[in-house]
Amino acid sequence: MDKLKQMESFVSVVTRGSLTAAAQAEGVAPAIMGRRLDALEARLGVKLLVRTTRRISLTHEGSAFLEDCQRLLADFANAEASVSAGGVKASGHLRITAPAGFGRRHVAPLVPRFRELHGEVTISLNLSDRVVDLAGEGLDCAVRVGDMPDSSLVSVRLADNRRLCVASPKYLRQHGTPVHPGDLSRFDCLTLSSDASQTRGWAFRVPKDGTTELLHLRPGGPLDCSDGQVLHDWCLAGYGIAWRSTWEVEAEITAGQLVAVLEDFAAPSNGIYAVFPQRKHLPLRLRLWIDFLKHHYAQPGFWRAQ
Repeated sequence: MDKLKQMESFVSVVTRGSLTAAAQAEGVAPAIMGRRLDALEARLGVKLLVRTTRRISLTHEGSAFLEDCQRLLADFANAEASVSAGGVKASGHLRITAPAGFGRRHVAPLVPRFRELHGEVTISLNLSDRVVDLAGEGLDCAVRVGDMPDSSLVSVRLADNRRLCVASPKYLRQHGTPVHPGDLSRFDCLTLSSDASQTRGWAFRVPKDGTTELLHLRPGGPLDCSDGQVLHDWCLAGYGIAWRSTWEVEAEITAGQLVAVLEDFAAPSNGIYAVFPQRKHLPLRLRLWIDFLKHHYAQPGFWRAQ
């Protein structure tokens, strides 16, 4: 029996919830679908589904195999589409993840625009500030901000990301402007609380012995929060100085709502990356998505408009 047909039948039964529904979708008898599943389980030597008269449920092995089958079937469809009449055409399901704040501003708005160009691609977007296990959770790609640790994942740099001290014009009029990072101890600094991820504090380049060194400070202030968006809002409202990424504050700086301070001491840029598991051949939909992000992120006006 054709292995591909067995896999297609398995996925169809699980996603449609019953042998009958899957059989109707294909135009065959339910008994045929049942025989395909029996043959698949016999060939693999494991039980994939628990079937009763009322419901079908996946075993642990079945859940893992389902993700692999869906990925393989989508890749097969992609391979066919790339050589079919009409040229290269992306299809299948794309599963992507991004940090919550960055994702809301700079990934989510691009998702429907990407799909307008590639109508046969469906997309799931997961926004989370935890570091998602791509392979373990069946995700194709993550957009991540910051320095990339060594890992088995492949990363493509999409754009530079600078980090700046910013404050509202109102705050600077009332309290003055720091001229050196050491001055921050005299200002209200809006910081991430200790349970957040900014463990090393704020980074600056300062001159020392004819060169520069990287200085990390942990300034204090009357307000802190574990949510960067709240710090951003407090900064806009004039409650102090915040250390934020340009992806978050570029539009407000352009509009005059925020002012960058201590720019001469700004830390070196880190990056914005597309990260994906090591694969010999990337699905077409994923290659096009990464190229789409690179194109938009390379436009200076993109960050000022968000």
